[in-house]
Amino acid sequence: MGDGITGIVGANGQGKTNLLEAMGWLATMRSFRGVPAEALVRHGCDQAVIRAEVCWPDREVLIEAELATRGRNRVQINRQRLARSRDLLGGLRVSVFSPDDLGLVKGGPAKRRRYLDETLVALHPRHDAVQREVDRVLAQRNALLRQAGGRLDPSAAFTLDVWDAKLAAAGETLAAARRHLVERLVPEVRLAYVQLAGMDDIEVTAIYQSSWDGPLADALAEARVDDVRRGVTLVGPHRDELELGIGGLPARTHGSQGEQRGLALALRLAAHRLVTAAVETTPVLLLDDVFSELDPDRSEALLAHLPAGQAVLTSASGLPRGAAPERVFVIEDGKIREW
Repeated sequence: MGDGITGIVGANGQGKTNLLEAMGWLATMRSFRGVPAEALVRHGCDQAVIRAEVCWPDREVLIEAELATRGRNRVQINRQRLARSRDLLGGLRVSVFSPDDLGLVKGGPAKRRRYLDETLVALHPRHDAVQREVDRVLAQRNALLRQAGGRLDPSAAFTLDVWDAKLAAAGETLAAARRHLVERLVPEVRLAYVQLAGMDDIEVTAIYQSSWDGPLADALAEARVDDVRRGVTLVGPHRDELELGIGGLPARTHGSQGEQRGLALALRLAAHRLVTAAVETTPVLLLDDVFSELDPDRSEALLAHLPAGQAVLTSASGLPRGAAPERVFVIEDGKIREW
């Protein structure tokens, strides 16, 4: 596929999203729908194989992955076994747009935290290590709290001190990175929303809200009694929120469906533009049946402001007017052919 739009058309259930999800998995080693790897394997099979050749101006990269329903997945880059997951990050970059993006605005805080974390990793793979450390420490800390059963003996208290120190260090690093990212995102989100909505007098806000004040170590100490009683960690980056607003009101509760969809698209466009500027390579745009959820005006505005570069657009109802694809492929009965 070259620059410009590549259209993928076919009836529902033919595998259009599977194709995009395979591309997304090779870029991030995660499903953009948030499902586990075993759910990506064809029913009745033990494994799935994904292979892609990525052509950069100065090199070509072959990425191969074997997804297993049981055991560990295996990934190779240029026929060499991947030693660390973050070594894959950056080999292929994608920006995904899907109807589920409405959840960025309308859904719970976890979706917005995931959006920030994915953007951080796209900007630099080092952020993946911080996120994994936070997840690891939280899992260990919560397991200890559950095992305590509401009461800490001296041994458990000492172990909890160790996990608190680790969570304080990694958690503050992650929260600071998210906060700095939001500061960079805000002007891009405002610009993208204005372009999509066709109005320049609307206020769009994004504010990062931490679940604690002051040092995280102090907040964990203050929350310890409640943590032990409830058997879960109540403060930390896993409880933070990205508050979105349109016209001075909370977008999640007061925005119309059209405003919420426009803001979700603006968030995706803003992240794509930041990553493109930072890494000097344009991620591949993956647009999974996005236009079926948009009114004609927003569809036209999105097409008009799609960034330059490669884009793969799927549709079950025909490509939107004005898409002007370079190539179109049809998926039918498990096979793909050029139109």
